[in-house]
Amino acid sequence: MFTGIIQAVGVVAAIQKRGGDLRLRIHTGKLPLEDVALGDSLCTNGVCLTVTDLPGDGYWADVSVETLNFTTLGELKTGSQVNLEKSLTPQSRLGGHIVSGHVDGVGEVVSLTEDARSIRVVVRAPDALARYIAHKGSICVDGTSLTVNAVNGAEFDLNIIPQTMTETIFGRYRPGSRVNLEVDVIARYLERLIQGDAAAKGTGGLSLDTLAENGFLGGLSPGPGKE
Repeated sequence: MFTGIIQAVGVVAAIQKRGGDLRLRIHTGKLPLEDVALGDSLCTNGVCLTVTDLPGDGYWADVSVETLNFTTLGELKTGSQVNLEKSLTPQSRLGGHIVSGHVDGVGEVVSLTEDARSIRVVVRAPDALARYIAHKGSICVDGTSLTVNAVNGAEFDLNIIPQTMTETIFGRYRPGSRVNLEVDVIARYLERLIQGDAAAKGTGGLSLDTLAENGFLGGLSPGPGKE
């Protein structure tokens, strides 16, 4: 688990293709690794990766086909910069929000505009993720915990302060940049719970009938034929 508070910006030092998937070597820059061991997790652009080797100035990690299919890690090149965060410990401060490092989809930067000393960034999420993104809710973008300022359909609005622009890869974004998105884990599980028995049967998503059948609409009755 992570908090979405980026600790350093690393650099891709090497990429090895291995039978359809990849191995990545990341130079970690100012991120200290004295307390990192083989098998530990490091959040890399929002993706939880397992450390497989520690050469001294960074780490190696395997990137599976599943991860390549659902994140932007397959688009990295030697020299690409990445956001880094070590995993939580019981003593860590939860400065952002609960982040799992399990990316839900890839979004696209629509625009960046100046807003006093901050930068207002609009991101378009995949349509399937839009229902999980709420005004003043939390979202993780390339591993960075952020507050949603506004939502318009599948597009959402972020306010990026100078500190975040400097200490993360947000300063490298341009319109069209693709970013890893992780929605609030509570929203994901809440939807599954509300679906009730329908979730196990795979009979579809939420509806007023489903909400009523599972007691989420108070005294409202389910639709015809649902009594």
